[in-house]
Amino acid sequence: MNTESPIKRRKSRQIFVGDVAVGGDAPISVQSMTNTETCDVAATVAQVQAIADAGADIVRVSVPSMEAAEAFKQIRAQVAIPLVADIHFDHKIALKVAEYGVDCLRINPGNIGRDDKVREVISSARDKGIPIRIGVNAGSLGKELQRKYGEPTPAALVESAMHHVDILDKHNYPDFKVSVKASEVFMAVEAYRLLAKKIDQPLHLGITEAGGLRGGTVKSSVGLGMLLMDGIGDTIRISLAADPVEEVKVGFDILKSLKLRSNGINFIACPSCSRQNFDVVGTMNTLEQRLEDVRTAMDVAVIGCIVNGPGEAREADVGLTGATPSNLIYVDGEPDHKISNEDFIDHLETVIRDKAAQLERQRAEEAEKLILKTSA
Repeated sequence: MNTESPIKRRKSRQIFVGDVAVGGDAPISVQSMTNTETCDVAATVAQVQAIADAGADIVRVSVPSMEAAEAFKQIRAQVAIPLVADIHFDHKIALKVAEYGVDCLRINPGNIGRDDKVREVISSARDKGIPIRIGVNAGSLGKELQRKYGEPTPAALVESAMHHVDILDKHNYPDFKVSVKASEVFMAVEAYRLLAKKIDQPLHLGITEAGGLRGGTVKSSVGLGMLLMDGIGDTIRISLAADPVEEVKVGFDILKSLKLRSNGINFIACPSCSRQNFDVVGTMNTLEQRLEDVRTAMDVAVIGCIVNGPGEAREADVGLTGATPSNLIYVDGEPDHKISNEDFIDHLETVIRDKAAQLERQRAEEAEKLILKTSA
């Protein structure tokens, strides 16, 4: 079931956040943000590493003070993943973290103040190859826009974003990405659609303050799904009142469902019913926990009976179909062997890991052949 996504992505300018390409033909990157106290270096480093281990490409860290900037220096020295510094208003903090090796500055140039301060930040970013992220939020629109529009609207979000874009354009600095976030799905979606027609820079997608794990996941999936189906979006962040690791998982699951990117196993599983020949729910919960470390893109079907099981298993890299008297395991779409319900989860895990290792070897060999072919 490894078909390509039919989505045609919007053409955008490519920038680099550290060694991660954003925009252009680069894969859509997934990022998250720490929720620790930045000055607690040990806790922040641990969380950054956990986010990175979950597969994130980029991590954002809030840097609200010069004390936090000094902590950022220590954090930067202890992690390898690209870091974005989230800064509001104080250009001196931006200059300090730029000196300390930040990979991207999340700061709105229109909020910095005098033009000489803006020039100083842009000059530092230009010299060090640091892109800037403009981030507009419906909850923090300027007073003039609030008076003009009366309330947050898609047009107000875009006008705010373009104000900051115009400042960077004035200083001939094209290396930036933009977000126009709102907690209301329709507002955010329309704002991104409008903005996508005005600039060619990468767009950072997100439904801000989406809510808790369940509600926020649904809201983000609906909003980002609409935009990604339109081909809009170069990097995403799922904003949940939850462990940031969950944001990464949800982000990849959204991209995986649209066949835009893979990060681990795509499980196909039935909701179970009285026809099931084994505990589908318990099996899935166990497999998802045990196989979180697998990063190989592959499909695994877990179906409790023979009604839909064989059809789904034939389309998967590994499939399990419930049957009587024994369940049937498929590999590469073909029946491979039977297994009873006793300790079958351990066995199925081994089959999946073996298949993942085989796929990794095959893909590495194919990549090597392609390199040799293009260099010949």
